[in-house]
Amino acid sequence: MRKETILIILRNFRKDADNPMDAIYIPQLTQAPERTEEIQVNECLPGLDTLTPIRGTVRVEHHNSYLQIAAHAEAITTLTCHRCLQQYNHRVVVDTSEIIWLDEAANQVDDLPLEREVPVEDLLESLPPDGHFYPAEWLYEQMCLAMPHRQLCSSDCPGITPELESDSKNVVDSRWASLEALKKQLPG
Repeated sequence: MRKETILIILRNFRKDADNPMDAIYIPQLTQAPERTEEIQVNECLPGLDTLTPIRGTVRVEHHNSYLQIAAHAEAITTLTCHRCLQQYNHRVVVDTSEIIWLDEAANQVDDLPLEREVPVEDLLESLPPDGHFYPAEWLYEQMCLAMPHRQLCSSDCPGITPELESDSKNVVDSRWASLEALKKQLPG
């Protein structure tokens, strides 16, 4: 998926006022019971093609200097097998948690150089403590990460099986049938 498409999808999350997974204003979490908000999810997310709505929970806990996010959610999606090119249904399950640090300097990129080295320990998610957390965006990212990289309809999938022509011993892949018909029309 192109970067521009992902940005448009993420902006659409923020525009939808009827979304039960609206942005959470981080300072309000400190007023919630046990400084926690639990969101019941039963919806389809824009940009994520699923046959069933995503069902589960997203739990956001405020721990002064960080947010602890946990989710258990699942949905069924249709994938295309990388071997035989047939479509099949796959259950995508997310059971994960993540810590997002609350940092005053988060999202301030105005004064950064165009290029800089970033140590591995700085590769952490962070949000400003007076900002918003978008559970729909976060869940979208987690569902995308849970999609299998190697999409196979079954572990013993034989792949595309070529068809044998009845009048010869030549093996012909059905995808080349039109080209084979054109070849027969050409003079010898």
